[in-house]
Amino acid sequence: MSSQEPSITLYTTQTPNGIKISITLEELGIPYKVQKIDISKNTQKEPWYLSINPNGRIPAITDTFTDGQTINLFESGSIMQYLVSRYDKDYKISYPPGTREYYEMNNWLFFQNAGVGPMQGQANHFTRYASEQIEYGINRYQNETRRLYGILDKHLSTNKIPYLTGEKCTIADIAHWGWVASAGWAGIDIDEFPTLKAWEDRMLARPGVEKGRHVPDPHKIKEVLKDKEKMERYGAETRNWVQEGMKKDAKKPGQK
Repeated sequence: MSSQEPSITLYTTQTPNGIKISITLEELGIPYKVQKIDISKNTQKEPWYLSINPNGRIPAITDTFTDGQTINLFESGSIMQYLVSRYDKDYKISYPPGTREYYEMNNWLFFQNAGVGPMQGQANHFTRYASEQIEYGINRYQNETRRLYGILDKHLSTNKIPYLTGEKCTIADIAHWGWVASAGWAGIDIDEFPTLKAWEDRMLARPGVEKGRHVPDPHKIKEVLKDKEKMERYGAETRNWVQEGMKKDAKKPGQK
């Protein structure tokens, strides 16, 4: 732990990217405050929030930096790297910089941020949120997500390891968990990837994952996916505000 106690505020909502950070904070045992961002009302586009994250997305954090001034962090991978670099002095969920394991951890962290997240996010969009069913888009992104899941499954099974970098859970595992846990929302059957599914369950057994996944609201994606009526209702609700948000994003600066 840094000599300066953390003064962290987490700006988040209940999404796979959002819970990456709350799980990381819980795994490290770092105190933090939570400010829920209501993306259904485009709170993330309000000027006060854009001053923290100019990209208008979640998650973001603010912290008191070593110089005593506030630092703004956005992009989930960047936030995770910051948190372990500054606060994980015992390497609970990371490795010492410069070691072989450190670079392997970053391989898988970036694999998620550049691969699984964007591809599964697009699978979510075309499967659940698009205003019309576009078969090409659905197939393209579901198939790419399956390909990436296959890489994770093979890596875990071939190397016979419990976590992505061996015996220790790291931020690379945490980055993936929320996405894999919501595979069904993207139309992916996790049972096709038994080793990855066992990893998902292993992660869920961790107290930090269990606590952090319920920030700022209960993590209910599994329950939603078991109830077809609830799934369709939730899909319709989210589709409406996703479409409204896209319209607002498409407007030129200065337009209302």
